[in-house]
Amino acid sequence: MGDDTIGHLERLVAELDARGLLARVVQTQSGRRFVRVINPNATSLSENVTCRPAAAADLPDWWYCWSWGERLHTADDPAGAATKVARVLAAVGE
Repeated sequence: MGDDTIGHLERLVAELDARGLLARVVQTQSGRRFVRVINPNATSLSENVTCRPAAAADLPDWWYCWSWGERLHTADDPAGAATKVARVLAAVGE
């Protein structure tokens, strides 16, 4: 599971970087990984995105999730997920 998670997170980082956001994969001491995303034009606008396997068989295999656990976007489309994150983290006038 760890290799899938890191691959999905790294692809998301690349897409977020392409949209002008600061993003990096962070690993906690417990081993949990997530993407820390910051809008460089408004550093108070930030989010942590996780990636986890679906809990139900009728859902796509992997999902990006917001910091509060809600599903954000399927992990097979990191560009779509990055677009959503960029929209949420956009500063007024961006």
